[in-house]
Amino acid sequence: MKHFDSLSEMHRINGFEAPENPMMSLIRCAGNCSIAETEFTSDFYMIGLKRMKSGVIVYGRTKYDSDSGSMYFMKPNQVIEMKDVQLEEDGFALFFHPDLLNGHPLHNDIQKYNYFEYETREALHLSPREEQIIWELYGKIETEYFNNQDEYSREIILGHIDSILKYAQRFYKRQFINRNELSGKTVSKFNDRLRAYFGSGDLQQQGLPTVKSMADQLNVSPRYLSDLLKQETGKTGIELIHIFLISEAKHLLTQTNTTVAEIGYTLGFENMPYFSRLFKREVGMSPNQYKKQNLV
Repeated sequence: MKHFDSLSEMHRINGFEAPENPMMSLIRCAGNCSIAETEFTSDFYMIGLKRMKSGVIVYGRTKYDSDSGSMYFMKPNQVIEMKDVQLEEDGFALFFHPDLLNGHPLHNDIQKYNYFEYETREALHLSPREEQIIWELYGKIETEYFNNQDEYSREIILGHIDSILKYAQRFYKRQFINRNELSGKTVSKFNDRLRAYFGSGDLQQQGLPTVKSMADQLNVSPRYLSDLLKQETGKTGIELIHIFLISEAKHLLTQTNTTVAEIGYTLGFENMPYFSRLFKREVGMSPNQYKKQNLV
């Protein structure tokens, strides 16, 4: 598998013109837009917009959803596969090195955009108006990129990249809402999986459930799952797991004669002090205090 640590090398191998900036490149695609290395990693962030007619793009674990004009976001060192990609319409790929962000607010802000860790099946599907907005911002970047770059170019380009990322965050929120209306509430499916996990005895065998284990069962990435749950409930995946476990603990504390330690073990906690701290944080009193106050 090839690793690209320079944009010049990636452009040379793929027959593209040399990049205007060693830290950043733009690739405008129409028709065929494959990378010569079918499977590769790189040192760069990538933002792409494509409407695929055929071919395969894979990163993470799943194939790219090619049903509509879609954006995808990749971070450095992710494994990417592109093979025989044909586009129905124009598309673009924007690569930039993390060092381009040094000293700019985007250096820290980019970490908050969880969609860089989504799977390909969780690509951002744009409405025509949303696609127009992204193309307008890309056009401004393209103009600046090819316009004899000077001391202002970097700030202007990063400003437009920042706008693309902010719009993508907004559009993802819209997509979460629209898709939930079609497929049902994710939190219901999440809680169903937790109940099944609890009832199967996996808590004792495999320990506490994690966001990753729940995401695997729901066939989504952990970041995408947490963002969906946050949109629906205002709480992250781990917060909902804690709420579920404490609810089960409260039930067991009031309905059985077992000790707090036994209940903690039943719920998958190997560390009893952690169980007690979590319970007190969520309920406002220790498990022993709750048991004494509510035992029936």
